[in-house]
Amino acid sequence: MNGQGGSPDAVTPLDRDTLIAHARAAAAHAHAPYSGFQVGAALLLADGSVVTGANVENASYGLSLCAETVAVAKALSETWRGGVLALAVSGGPADAPGSAVQVTPCGRCRQVLMELAGLDGSDPLVWCDGPDEVLEQRLSALLPHAFGPGALG
Repeated sequence: MNGQGGSPDAVTPLDRDTLIAHARAAAAHAHAPYSGFQVGAALLLADGSVVTGANVENASYGLSLCAETVAVAKALSETWRGGVLALAVSGGPADAPGSAVQVTPCGRCRQVLMELAGLDGSDPLVWCDGPDEVLEQRLSALLPHAFGPGALG
């Protein structure tokens, strides 16, 4: 079931809304007992598969996992390599993702996403759900001048 790459421009607004719905549904499965802020992420892969993740908090905050990182780990552990067309992220208080603030991937998540996208040279769309609008950016715009495997020589 490896992703085969594809054109990010092939993603339609319906796909955007569906992917955001997947991210919101994933947020409902978050383990956020400390912050109460649930985040969900959904990756749309070139073969049409959707892989989701939710944030997992830990009392030792540095050990917490972001929703995007969980989704990437699931995708990689389920054999997908690249082929990421788009990512949707949604978050907020329990049972109300997307209602409080617009959630964008943190710096760590941007780096992890860039590594996955770099496997096939894709530059996926990133949709950040918010109370008033959906921010749409390419991953490269969220993390310009990214550090990647090529920098290691």
